[in-house]
Amino acid sequence: MIVSRDHIFKDGELKDKVILVTGANRGFGLAITMDLSKAGATVIMLGRDLGSLEYAYDAVVDAGYNEPILYPLDLEGATPENYQELQDNVLEKFDKLDGLIHNAAILGAQMPIEQYDIKLWYSTLQINLSAPFMLTQFLIPVLVKSEDARILFLSSSVGREARAYWGAYSVSKFGIEGFAKTLSEELEKTNISVNTVDPGKLRTEMRRTAYPAEDSSTVPMPEEKSAAIVYLLSNLSPKMNGEQLTIAD
Repeated sequence: MIVSRDHIFKDGELKDKVILVTGANRGFGLAITMDLSKAGATVIMLGRDLGSLEYAYDAVVDAGYNEPILYPLDLEGATPENYQELQDNVLEKFDKLDGLIHNAAILGAQMPIEQYDIKLWYSTLQINLSAPFMLTQFLIPVLVKSEDARILFLSSSVGREARAYWGAYSVSKFGIEGFAKTLSEELEKTNISVNTVDPGKLRTEMRRTAYPAEDSSTVPMPEEKSAAIVYLLSNLSPKMNGEQLTIAD
């Protein structure tokens, strides 16, 4: 299903909503955070680098948008105890969570499977797939306290159609698609909806690494597509569940 990137949201559209965004400190994650905050949501910005989180925080506040919450956490090394602490903190401060956006990911390496570095394989699968599983598991008890909770997993075209040499990144995104579909079935009778979103082409550092010869001026900036995420978290959008969504180019 194609989602328009042209949603024009109003200030306060997400008022009183609490939304956690992983990888919120740069790229598409920061663009999402800016727009969610502009729409009135309180964004919990999760990222591993406190310095870049603080820079992103300043960008949101300086723009006059709703003040976010910083939550530094390294998804590669996070333990169940770390996720339990996050659950406790969100419950104590907000008593609910209205949205969870799994944006954080690493590219790994583009090379044949037979040559793929084993340590990098484990690291990529940990950050891109295992961490979203653990984070989601610990936050379901908080999401269920919302009247309308929505989980979005950022996916990729190479997680829906196999492409040679995309290695652990592609496998992790196929895993995300399967995980999201399974979860959507399990939560079908709850207030929590689960969908995947392929944002398409974005002018980010990850894409520059993946396509070094590409003319980046032809690729949309992250902020050109982030309003679509606001729409998907808003009560204005239909409550879909178990869908594979794609943001239009």
